[in-house]
Parts: sequence; structure tokens; C-alpha cells
Amino acid sequence: MVSVTPFLWFPHGIAEPLALYTAIFPNALVDGAPWSATDAAGAISNFARLTLGDLTFILFDGGDGVDFRFNESQSLFISCGTAEEVDHYWNALTEGGEPGRCGWLKDRFGVSWQVVPTLLGTLMGDPDPERSRRVFEAMMGMSKLECSALQAAYDGE
Repeated sequence: MVSVTPFLWFPHGIAEPLALYTAIFPNALVDGAPWSATDAAGAISNFARLTLGDLTFILFDGGDGVDFRFNESQSLFISCGTAEEVDHYWNALTEGGEPGRCGWLKDRFGVSWQVVPTLLGTLMGDPDPERSRRVFEAMMGMSKLECSALQAAYDGE
């Protein structure tokens, strides 16, 4: 059986990302102690296995000498059941980071996230094209996705 695990390379250490993500996500789990490996030149690399929700990642400390940045071409999608969950994740992840458009943001490490209420998919999936168009247009004008405003657009208000 093949297993696929996202591997995130942090150029300035993994202690801060581990602390942030385990503080934000309920039931986050660091699977065992972080571990290190030393190459032939004596360079040390640090790794950790982190589970958020139902997805496990490996975090890698790439070292300060690497000019590496995350970008929006890969993002982590958080499906939120309530407006309160949207607020929780949005506020925690944008602290020290930067908000984007349509529910996208970058956290303080440059990792891109999408914080999306499940309501959006429900409203956008309506067979009435006028309703789904209004919801889409409302979403396009938002930074953080606001459930009440999406619902109002759906309702034609």
C-alpha cells in the first residue's frame, strides 16, 4: 500500500510552526518526538510528524541558509462547519500573516491556507444559477468569507 504525506520545508526551523499549529487546531498531534539526521558534512536537519484533523504532514527544518518560500500554488483547505470556526482559524492564521481574497490567507511562515465554510459549497451548488451567481459574486468581494453575507447574497438581500 502506498502512502502519500505532504512534506513542508520551513527554512527557519520547525519549533514555531509546530507550536502555532498545535495551538490552533483541536486534537493536533505531534507523532513522537521530532527527530534529527546528520549528513556527511555534519549538517543537522530536523523533522517532525504533525497531524491536523485527518491529515498528517512531515515538517522539515531546511536551515537558515536556504532562500525558500511557500506560495499560493499549494494551499491547505480548512472546511469549517460554522462561522465561529471560520473566525477562529482565520484570526489565528492571519496573526503575523496576511489575508488574501476569497478565504485565502498566508500564515506568518508563508504557508497558504483556504478557510472556507461548508455553507459556501451548499449555496454555490444550488441548481438556481441566479442564486449561485450572487453567492459567487459576494465571495469574490470578500477577504474572510462571511457566512451571513453569503447567505444574504443567496437570499437576494
